[in-house]
Amino acid sequence: MEQRILRDLLDSASRLVSDVQWQASFRNVQMAPADAALAPTALKLLKTLYRMQGQGIISGQHDYLESPDDFSSKLKTVSGQYAALHGYELGAIENQTASQIASQRQAVVDSAIRWHKAGGIVTMSYHANLPGTAPLWSNVQMSLSEADFAKYITPGTVQYNALIADLDNTALFLKKLSDAGVPVLWRPYHEMNGGWFWWGQKSSFSRLWSLMFERYTLYHELHNLLWVWSPNAKNEWCDEPAGYYPGSGSVDVLALDIYDADFKASHHDKLWKLGCGKLIAIGENAELPSPAVLAKTQNKWSYQMSWGKLLFEKNSNAVIKAYMNESFVFTRDEYKSKAAQYASLPDTAPMPGLFGQYYNNTSLSGTPALTRTDENINFVWKQASPDPAISADLFSVRWSGRLSAAYTEGYSIYTSSDDGIRVWIDDVLVIDSWIKQSGQERKGSVDLIAGKLHELKVEYYENQGDARAVLMWESPSQVKGVIPAGAFFLP
Repeated sequence: MEQRILRDLLDSASRLVSDVQWQASFRNVQMAPADAALAPTALKLLKTLYRMQGQGIISGQHDYLESPDDFSSKLKTVSGQYAALHGYELGAIENQTASQIASQRQAVVDSAIRWHKAGGIVTMSYHANLPGTAPLWSNVQMSLSEADFAKYITPGTVQYNALIADLDNTALFLKKLSDAGVPVLWRPYHEMNGGWFWWGQKSSFSRLWSLMFERYTLYHELHNLLWVWSPNAKNEWCDEPAGYYPGSGSVDVLALDIYDADFKASHHDKLWKLGCGKLIAIGENAELPSPAVLAKTQNKWSYQMSWGKLLFEKNSNAVIKAYMNESFVFTRDEYKSKAAQYASLPDTAPMPGLFGQYYNNTSLSGTPALTRTDENINFVWKQASPDPAISADLFSVRWSGRLSAAYTEGYSIYTSSDDGIRVWIDDVLVIDSWIKQSGQERKGSVDLIAGKLHELKVEYYENQGDARAVLMWESPSQVKGVIPAGAFFLP
């Protein structure tokens, strides 16, 4: 209920408050936890992940229910490093008895508590068998019609009662982690945009997600969970993920399962746009991604998780060792150090990025058609649109944030735009070129102080044809170039 109220407030914010207040409202809702009563340890993890966003990718390794430490330990033996994130499983698929399942889940809980105490991150998957059936892999992959699926999310039915019983049984073990102060990146009902699980490709999937979310947060008061929505990367066997997104009010992380080394920039970019600045991650992978490629074009991934034995089936020991020792990849020790560093920062410490408001007109008027976090201003859209919600022509953008320089000296600020653009720094109009133009470079001057957060506002409009907006700088100590992501901070 509280999350719905927040969303309603957000919808009306642009009509009721000033532009500055609107920015603050957007960020508060966008980056707020899905669970309004989130436990302090989980909130600390969430804030740490946001602060690390864009700096590198957190390494992760999954283990199975029956052997919760095997591949994590093997990774340490091969590479000399533990992954920062340890993936666990709570779903049973080998026809175990109830007592066997309880014993195996307890072993998972014990391992997760040890992992958390060692400074690592815990995530958990849940391959749920169809409620009321035996815990077999075939019952996880059972085919189910829309009509039959509806019975499981309709209160009062036998199927609904079976679902609730399964959820309550699983919650007992999540409660043990909550009592131990362990935050969990909770990743249920993954790959829902494919047809291989009983919950997959269902038009009412969001109701199943909401049912679990409400049962766990409201009824069981599991406030240690960060909710990870994890579709499969779009391919010939599954739908576009966006059609199954339950909304920001019940999701903390958008994670994409990527196989066959299909690490396309478009997967990263679409998920980032869908989340409008929320955390994004690689929920599962077999082949390891290239850290160099991620650093260059896909740096918003917060973490990746290699799936069980596939790490060693799809990657050589040399590749695994090289990956774990890349500077862009965070191991457990490196993550622990970063987390300790950020824990000392006040809550008011700035977050990276620029607040972007996109309008389907050239006058920046009315309610934005799209609001999102952009890492910097380096867009060459040509004749494409910035987003499906925005027209390819006759649109405008306002970016707001703060700019931090490395040197105290005079800077030249440059824009390259098609069409109009203007730039304010500390409320001073540095560049004013609000005209139709084709790829023109403009220049202004400003004195910047190293480490100071200078107020920044950039406005841009596209008339027709090619669209381009690029913001650059230069100084005696700063080579001319695009202002990088690390120089911008949100309002």
